[in-house]
Amino acid sequence: MAQTIKRGGKGVRRAAAARTTQRKVQTARKQTGSLFDSVMAWMPFSEETLHRIVMALILAVAAAIVWTVAMMAGIPALASEQAALIASDAGFKVSHLEVRGVNRMNEQKIYEKILGQNDRAMTTLDLSALREELNGISWVKDARVSRKLPDTLVIDIVERSPHAVLRKPDRLMLIDDTGAELETVKPDRAKGMLVLTGLGVGKRVQDLSHLLDAAPALKPQVAEAEWVGNRRWNLTFKTGQVLALPEGDEKSAGALLSFARMDGVNRLLGGKVAAFDMRAGDRIYMRVPGHAEEQAEAKRAAAAAKAEAKRIAAAARADEG
Repeated sequence: MAQTIKRGGKGVRRAAAARTTQRKVQTARKQTGSLFDSVMAWMPFSEETLHRIVMALILAVAAAIVWTVAMMAGIPALASEQAALIASDAGFKVSHLEVRGVNRMNEQKIYEKILGQNDRAMTTLDLSALREELNGISWVKDARVSRKLPDTLVIDIVERSPHAVLRKPDRLMLIDDTGAELETVKPDRAKGMLVLTGLGVGKRVQDLSHLLDAAPALKPQVAEAEWVGNRRWNLTFKTGQVLALPEGDEKSAGALLSFARMDGVNRLLGGKVAAFDMRAGDRIYMRVPGHAEEQAEAKRAAAAAKAEAKRIAAAARADEG
């Protein structure tokens, strides 16, 4: 029987080569998948996060292209708007606010400053301007604003610390150790804190701290400090006694140190003396409540006794005559 031979059919060698190629492709696919899995296991984030990063890179490239085209067309504002829109659509917009370092102040004041930034694209945030706004809050000593991609605005706050209470004609004001005013307070909240009075005393807070450091044993016993005539201090202790100090930083510090030494030896605080005056420099004057009346009464008694003695002497001489 005759056999028909078809031209163009695969030969044995060709079929074997095709099968070999197919096996190589399958092996390469398995190795590639295994290598990709190993790389993903080594990376510190998930496949979903990697996908978002890739998408962000793609969008960034697209935004760069749009920006370049727009700049070439002479419309940078449109380019900026388009780039912000792309970033926002990709999820890079302000959706969360993270505030750190707030302990004493009302955190709501932070949110009020940042409220207008909600849903804004991360690329359009002016971090320097936001920092300036936050530094304008009375309680904020310093602020740092940063982005935490993709959607969080981070606010780090350094708060001022309350140091004393400034007594004004109509209210009590909490201040820090530089004299910066923080907020008004009620008398019950000011209880136990150092109270400052006198015109311009807010600018002398640090000077007062240096003065009290000269006598650390007396410092915790000072309840109130009055800046008198823009030149010197009167200190009122928790006992209610008042100490008048001389003018000048060195003289007042020296007088306070001398008073501390005298108090350590003679226990002046808590005694009968109501006021101490050390403005003379070389001596101390003390005022005891009622002491003047006692002296006047003693003088009157002495005068009466002297008059009585004269009367008795006169009567005796009359009897002798």
